[in-house]
Amino acid sequence: MVDLSVRPDVVPFFDPASNTISYLVRDPASASCAVIDSVMDFDYASGRLAHDSADRIIAHIRSQGWQLEWLIETHVHADHLSAAPYIQEHLGGKLGIGDQIRAVQETFGKIFNEGTRFERDGSQFDRLFADSDSYTIGTMVAHTLFTPGHTPADMVHVIGDAAFVGDTLFMPDGGSARADFPGGNARTLYRSIQRLLTLPAETRLFMCHDYGPNGRAIAWETTVAEQRAGNVHVGGGIDEDAFVAMRQERDRSLAMPRLIFPSLQVNMRGGHLPEADDDGKRFLKVPLNGL
Repeated sequence: MVDLSVRPDVVPFFDPASNTISYLVRDPASASCAVIDSVMDFDYASGRLAHDSADRIIAHIRSQGWQLEWLIETHVHADHLSAAPYIQEHLGGKLGIGDQIRAVQETFGKIFNEGTRFERDGSQFDRLFADSDSYTIGTMVAHTLFTPGHTPADMVHVIGDAAFVGDTLFMPDGGSARADFPGGNARTLYRSIQRLLTLPAETRLFMCHDYGPNGRAIAWETTVAEQRAGNVHVGGGIDEDAFVAMRQERDRSLAMPRLIFPSLQVNMRGGHLPEADDDGKRFLKVPLNGL
């Protein structure tokens, strides 16, 4: 799965509002590239959308003369809105996510009382990836690794010597993501992390989020070897039961992400907004006591 002889060019874009890192991944042997986990700017208080973050990615692709082939979502994010349709409108490319998106759509379709017009079959995306699927970015072959636990639909994308892990892992001093969202499971997350850490030690790992624990500078790149040895939640031989106990206790203390309701409603639609009403207005729901 990992081809250490292929080293894709990786350009990170950090969004301080959501602590998200989006990536441009380019085939070093061609002009082909992919965007992973893009961000649409959203001011919750005013309900205003903007595309400054996405425009920076678009401008970089155009300035380099690259060709966008894929827009990848590692999972249905609960802390930021995807800008994939906006980027796709400007640059083309196919939108892909793991095929367990259907389970997420079924769960949150009910929570948001979406009714029968909301399709729960993943048809909002161009490609639904199964475990161990592959696709190409120029001459590079990318592989998918199903890593549920944070959500039922998380997927790591392995491209050459690089793996884009979504929320499966944080930097070694950040540990792991929560597992208490609907469909999440701490024991499943531990097993997914262990699967990820069987990749070659030299594999570069790129995080979707970083929060700068203990005041350190924001970072997003590490290796399998560094995670095996030093991840504060799973490194150094921490066993499954100890991880589950830690993760469950920690999750009980965490508040819900500020943008969880708008993020889920948009992202389960592939980054598209809910349908407009008869007056052309669009609305996002806040289900009271829904989570």
